[in-house]
Amino acid sequence: MKWADRIGRRVKVRDLHVLLAVAQSGSMARAADHLAISQPVISKTISDLEHALGARLLDRTSQGVEPTAYGRAFIDCGIAVFDELRRGVQQIEFLSDPSVGEVRIGGAGPLVDELIPATIARLASRYPQMEFHFTESDTPTLCRLLRERKLDFVIGRSSMSFLDDDLAAEPLFDDQIFVVAGQENPWSRRRKIALRQLLHEPWIMPGPDNLVWALIVEGFSAAGLATPTPRVVSNSMAVRIRLVECGNFLSILPHSTLHFGSRRLRITKLPVVLPMKIRPIEFITLRNRTPNPINKLFIQELRHLAKPLIKKA
Repeated sequence: MKWADRIGRRVKVRDLHVLLAVAQSGSMARAADHLAISQPVISKTISDLEHALGARLLDRTSQGVEPTAYGRAFIDCGIAVFDELRRGVQQIEFLSDPSVGEVRIGGAGPLVDELIPATIARLASRYPQMEFHFTESDTPTLCRLLRERKLDFVIGRSSMSFLDDDLAAEPLFDDQIFVVAGQENPWSRRRKIALRQLLHEPWIMPGPDNLVWALIVEGFSAAGLATPTPRVVSNSMAVRIRLVECGNFLSILPHSTLHFGSRRLRITKLPVVLPMKIRPIEFITLRNRTPNPINKLFIQELRHLAKPLIKKA
């Protein structure tokens, strides 16, 4: 059957919208309430789609509905279609007024505390009508959201274990990691320190599920040392910073945090070498996806703010 006869004249954007609503709600009744249309209209739309495609899209159960393998494939297509439509509208809005648009950012780790907020603040001051939607999580979770087209891009450290062929990663800068102490800590007045001298000090570190923990273990191992047992474990950058500032704790912080927080943080970088191979901070996108002009503005500003890190790291 020809394209025009089978699909072109029989599948409409509205049909895709209905199918996505049913799949997301798991119920035709809930989808009907959400779309403010009758349940018979929902049922007929799905039935017509299945007839046009020649495949069952949904399995009906007593608990509701769930997509079949065919349905999931077509739903993924629908998500991509609506994402491209949204980007097309954004492109038109941007051409009409470059100060209008939205960007959906995913950020991981220390970038959340300094670099990304600094970028948003600078753009928001220049473009008052620009909207920013920010999601914080670990990089694997953010990449999943990127694949689901719920984010425009992700900024974080990637790993080959979750960076598949459908994603593209572009290095932004190498964010070195340093041992730090509070300004009142006696170690902050030392001009030379061997890493082994710090093994029995009170450390505060991220949890074992944090990517930074793996880097810390790698650094101590490369120096021929066992990783210290931390006195405090927290994945919160804010908690680690405050404890270092007000106590005798030692911790590990990235160069970007120290650079952007230099005027407010009461923290000193210790003169100690922590040997490790650092994976760069990267800008991660979905391949073959129409670029958003607002994204380009954001990345341009991000690169501008990251220039000092590229020179000094």
